[in-house]
Amino acid sequence: MTMNGSLLLRGACSTGKQPAAVTDATTARGPPSMPVPQTLNFGDAPFVPAPAGTVTAVQRDEGKENQESGKEEEEEEERDGRGWKRKRKGSCFSLECQRSVRSSIKEQRVHWIEATTLTIHQPETKVWQFYSCRTTPVLKKESRPGPLGTPDVRVCSLPSVRVPKRLDLRAETPLGDLWHHDFWGNQLSSNTSHKSYRPLTVLVFRMNCYLSGGFHPLNFHVVNILLHSGISILLVDVFSVLFGGLQYTSKGRRLNLAPRSSLLAALLFAVHPVHTECVAAVVGCADLLAALFFLLSFLGYCKALRENNRVLRILELGGVALKSQAWCPGCTANKEGTHSTFWVLLSILLGAVAMLCKEQGITVLGLNAVFDILVIGKLNVLELVRKVLHKDRSLENTGVLRTEGLLFRMSLLALGGTGVLYVRWKIMGTGPPAFTEVDNPASFASSMLVRAINYNYYYSLNAWLLLCPWWLCFDWSMGCIPLIKSVGDWRVIALAALWFCLIGLICQALCSEDSHKRRILTLGLGLLIIPFLPASNLFFRVGFVVAERVLYLPSAGYCMLLTFGFGVLSKHTKKKKLIAAFVLGILFINTLRCVIRSGEWRNEEQLFRSALSVCPLNAKVHYNVGKNLADKGNQTAAIRYYREAVRLNPKYVHAMNNLGNILKERNELQEAEELLSLAVQIQPDFAAAWMNLGIVQNSLKRFQAAEQSYRTAIKHRRKYPDCYYNLGRLYADLNRHVDALNAWRNATVLKPEHSLAWNNMIILLDNTGNLAQAEAVGREALELIPNDHSLMFSLANVLGKSQKYKESEALFLKAIKAHPNTASYHGNLAVLYHRWGHLDLAKKHYEISLRLDPMASGTKENYGLLRRKLEQMQKKNI
Repeated sequence: MTMNGSLLLRGACSTGKQPAAVTDATTARGPPSMPVPQTLNFGDAPFVPAPAGTVTAVQRDEGKENQESGKEEEEEEERDGRGWKRKRKGSCFSLECQRSVRSSIKEQRVHWIEATTLTIHQPETKVWQFYSCRTTPVLKKESRPGPLGTPDVRVCSLPSVRVPKRLDLRAETPLGDLWHHDFWGNQLSSNTSHKSYRPLTVLVFRMNCYLSGGFHPLNFHVVNILLHSGISILLVDVFSVLFGGLQYTSKGRRLNLAPRSSLLAALLFAVHPVHTECVAAVVGCADLLAALFFLLSFLGYCKALRENNRVLRILELGGVALKSQAWCPGCTANKEGTHSTFWVLLSILLGAVAMLCKEQGITVLGLNAVFDILVIGKLNVLELVRKVLHKDRSLENTGVLRTEGLLFRMSLLALGGTGVLYVRWKIMGTGPPAFTEVDNPASFASSMLVRAINYNYYYSLNAWLLLCPWWLCFDWSMGCIPLIKSVGDWRVIALAALWFCLIGLICQALCSEDSHKRRILTLGLGLLIIPFLPASNLFFRVGFVVAERVLYLPSAGYCMLLTFGFGVLSKHTKKKKLIAAFVLGILFINTLRCVIRSGEWRNEEQLFRSALSVCPLNAKVHYNVGKNLADKGNQTAAIRYYREAVRLNPKYVHAMNNLGNILKERNELQEAEELLSLAVQIQPDFAAAWMNLGIVQNSLKRFQAAEQSYRTAIKHRRKYPDCYYNLGRLYADLNRHVDALNAWRNATVLKPEHSLAWNNMIILLDNTGNLAQAEAVGREALELIPNDHSLMFSLANVLGKSQKYKESEALFLKAIKAHPNTASYHGNLAVLYHRWGHLDLAKKHYEISLRLDPMASGTKENYGLLRRKLEQMQKKNI
């Protein structure tokens, strides 16, 4: 401001909270609306500056990381083809306009009314504040309702298993876009896409949002609980087929020949603690939906086999049931019976639907084939091997010719499965996703022997989670499981134990003389192993080491084998009550463990801290604990955990980025610059780190280096409104006002709700005397963000300088209604009334402002002037 009565606008938009922003497997949120702008002065009574926010720049922290991590994302939404430097109506930055701005800057004057005797208060705080974006977690949510923070849906930010971007869940997004995006909302054709193609799951999320009227966590959790309950009930039907086979009454009703076994297996499944992640985490809906359609596909396939089995005819005579079995007469390939092409095709379709919920769902076709061959075809593997060894060409007693439709059904399954997988591969576009060594260390081992040993060790850990689900963790990567590099490692014992048990079960399944035992063991192993194959690293590299969520379907096979084992024990012992008590004990312990684990999922702190005892060597766990502490303001403890994360993983760029941000806030700029420089050296395309490095360099007055860092960040993330905002702040510091305006304009084009950029454009135009353009920009901003009180405040000041008192008053009052306890709002409204001549109202709002902020010297000074003027007027009246 100047001392001659005209003044420069010194207001800035600043927030005390950092907006959420995410890279690496999380979605981003934009900056929140500003609680208070800093200053805004006009006329002969200066506007009093509001307290400066704690954030000095738009800096970006990385969010809590997801074990299913992908590449850094562009978090800003695409805007229907609008150019990112497109001019907006009402604020043209033409050559003529730029000349006008330069001229006004050169003259350094603002057009206002005549000079006055009121004191002009120079605000201490700088105008252009950096805006520092932090990442809020996208953590999976517990089964109880809580805040929906990021999804972004922030469905409790999973350490961060996230939910797809809000853009895909919005009603205005065309449904067709869902078929071109991966699960996290990125274009499938992008090299940084995670390639998790689950459009039907995203569609369910979207329907949930539509029906509930927004991102309400309770609705998401209710859906997950209902899905898990429905799957557990449906498994009673599936287990009855697997345990008892397909037998029907004469009326076509399928019989449950193993009611107790199927019920027990379903109960064991329902309360297994390894399912907590799928049910408690919102994104676990993908696993639940895939499991639902997996089971429906299997039951549909059973319908195709109905007439191929014997028909159990039940005749009642005098209240006594007489049972007889007979092959279905007159069944041919063209009649309903031998095979139902419709049901086979429907089963394949349901398998494809399961795959569109989660990739694991397609494995149901393999289970269908195993069931058809072993149960319907009654293939006797042992007898077949014997005949091959004795060179007996007769296939009698092997069962392979017992069903004439078998080859037809197998052909349909093979063709359908191949077609679905081919389409899925084509959808991936650029090929499989690229994972890093920290995601799956064993897959990057140079030795094939080391890879094989570690893969098998991972299998043994998965088996242990099924047997003893007490050792649960949200993330198993980043050093949680050190590599086995030699056969002398004691952990090789786990591999031997796993294969000893598997080989024993396989031998029993193939060589047992009891056909019932052979069938149950084979089907149980099939249900255990087949759904696990996509996560086995056998066909392609996966982005995790161990993941509880992928055990949801395989655990059904484990429960079936466990139930069969209890049945065998009860037959060979007289202490049947002891076996029953043992079974009830397992059900009770598993239920108790589910309750405990669900409690750990209720909030981020409990979840992350519970992982410290399971995976103390996991850098990501320490990182997430540190991020959670930093969000709560405990920077000292956060620094300790961030440093430990960097120690455990010296290439952990996200931990370096967040640690650098905290150090910057503590004014430890040299170390912050070293950390951020190392982060971008390790990962040159880390846009958030480049932006934060620019902020630190700007604070060190290294402006040229800061500009280069900002431009590098934009190079790697083209749609980066926060970086444009910070670049504009840098230009404002260097008095390159036209460049600052254009940078902020780009920020608002990319993100129309970027309140900070809008506010600073208004401020700069006002400062340079372009009141008409400042007003046009302010009105445009309020059209886009009508409820932003800081924009109302800024525009009200511009209108006041333009002597549009009535309209200015209305905006001030609206801003005060939204934020009634902001001293500067009342102080500036008092200035307006003071200049307008409404002295009583001016006195009222000066007093309110001083009650809210008694230390505001500028308001005190103006209030003193007003009181002297009122006293003079009273003396004249006397």
